[in-house]
Amino acid sequence: MSQRDYDVIIAGGGMAGLITAASIGYHSKQHAKVLVIDRNAEDQPGRKTNNGWTCGDATSKRSLDYLAEHIGIRYGSPELEHPVSGVYVYSPDRKSKVLFEGEGYLFNRKVTPQRQVKDAKKFGTEFMYGTTAERLVSENGYITGVTGRRSDGSPYKATARLVVDATGSSSLLRRFMPIDSRIEKDIDPDDVVGTGRYILDFKPAKEDPTFFAPDYCIIHLDQFIAPAGYAWVFPKGKAKVNIGLGVSKSGLDRRNRRFGLNDNLQSLIDKYVADNPVIKDAHQSEDPADSGNTKGNWQVPVRRHNDCMVANGFAVVGDAAWMPRPIDAGGISPSIYGGTILGKVVAQALEANDVSEASLWKYNTEYMQTHGYPMASFEVLRRYLQTVTNDQINYGMKHFLSEEDVQAITERKHPEFNRARFMNPMMWFRILNQLSLARGLRYTVEKSSALVTHNLNYPESPAGFEQWRKGLLSEVNETMERFKPLEAAA
Repeated sequence: MSQRDYDVIIAGGGMAGLITAASIGYHSKQHAKVLVIDRNAEDQPGRKTNNGWTCGDATSKRSLDYLAEHIGIRYGSPELEHPVSGVYVYSPDRKSKVLFEGEGYLFNRKVTPQRQVKDAKKFGTEFMYGTTAERLVSENGYITGVTGRRSDGSPYKATARLVVDATGSSSLLRRFMPIDSRIEKDIDPDDVVGTGRYILDFKPAKEDPTFFAPDYCIIHLDQFIAPAGYAWVFPKGKAKVNIGLGVSKSGLDRRNRRFGLNDNLQSLIDKYVADNPVIKDAHQSEDPADSGNTKGNWQVPVRRHNDCMVANGFAVVGDAAWMPRPIDAGGISPSIYGGTILGKVVAQALEANDVSEASLWKYNTEYMQTHGYPMASFEVLRRYLQTVTNDQINYGMKHFLSEEDVQAITERKHPEFNRARFMNPMMWFRILNQLSLARGLRYTVEKSSALVTHNLNYPESPAGFEQWRKGLLSEVNETMERFKPLEAAA
């Protein structure tokens, strides 16, 4: 192998890229020479768009404990801005709720990358700011570096034994890979949601925990407010909030056609904020830690993560691997798990002097076993929710969710909806009153269970991948055919 500039180049200095860098440094005992390429200026690390560090900001305590246990990094103030006791999901009529996740925190996403850069530098990581990574370089079937441009427009080229793509869901590196691989290059537009949010200070006009709760994140399911998506109210204090919503373009188009409207993402967000009875006299946060980050929008993938995330000399992580959870687009926790696991696998591959697809394959299997196995089932649930009306969601959450279902959801498992079983005579009247809803729920449960089992049998090596993926696509494509979006199903 010819001499390279670095052992590892990480393209993208956001959450996933910086955690991967720290993990490589930790597991290689700082012996790996790592470069992070960030398109941002040095004083603005991890900035996602021109609108700032736009994000929902929430993550679970479980993921932070995982990070601390595996690479010794523990976050605190100021990067963790506010603790929460859980995440409640409300029905459209606000009469039913489910505790969707346990304890967690709201990050300050502008401050956090500054801490993460310090963590990575402690492990010897180098940084190249104001630089884009635009294309991969290859040699003999392996990725061997990247090319791009500096902020002054001048071209550059850097080589490495391995390249990690953490440049986001629309990655040019992944899309224009110059070698054969099992990594999917493109995502279906319907598997991407447009999201936007404000960070606001306000004066609470009243107490109403269905619209704002200082100790709980709130997600509202509502096909009119957030078609084929979700809306959220995440507290960052007693009178500070991260509030916004996400919609699919096709879902919004269908909704506008159905009701003769012409709304766009921003108009929906503004109406959602204005209609909140608790959040009044609101203004964008004036905290210096939020400067340049109080309003923005971004695109988030909401399908299962890439079925294969490695190739010879190459790996994808974070949004570049489509890791955000399909049901709510949460991307911080997957980036923590993915970056931590990838860093360990990369360090092992460097030590073995083998950066082949087979050597890196453990990243696929360990991520699937640890965090990724339910993502295809959440994808199915997301598709199913796009086929039902607000009235059906209200009915289902009121009558078909049991205490066991709520506990399963809290533990990141798929609910069984046992109340919707046709052999349950106590529920026959309610089932018959919403027969298509009950059938849809039962099908979703059965398909989700099959997908979890299938994913937990992810192949241990590339040799079994094609057969495994054939089975996965058979299951997923069947659900896509059955669950037509609301307008088509009407």
